[in-house]
Amino acid sequence: MSTHDWPHDPDGEEGSEGRRKYGHAVLVKKIDEEDDFPLRAGDYADEFGDHPVRLDADTVVSVADIFAGIDDDAEYDDIVAFHKAVGAAMREQGYWTYEGADAFVR
Repeated sequence: MSTHDWPHDPDGEEGSEGRRKYGHAVLVKKIDEEDDFPLRAGDYADEFGDHPVRLDADTVVSVADIFAGIDDDAEYDDIVAFHKAVGAAMREQGYWTYEGADAFVR
């Protein structure tokens, strides 16, 4: 667990909803799909940069940490484009923890 002084509890209703939401789900819940697109990465990071994002049961990072790998001037026309860019940045930075259902089949 991070010792960062978050603006709200990473596991509260503003964060990961009691550890029910992780990674992308935490990031996307900050967006209104009808009103917020097109969305500029730098604007999103400026508004939510100090917010916590739970990546897994033990790891919390800031939105700014994730968006450090994304160009501030990148613009997304819809939620799908946002997901793809954020997912790519998370993978590049080692923040991606889910490898698909096949990884859990024995």
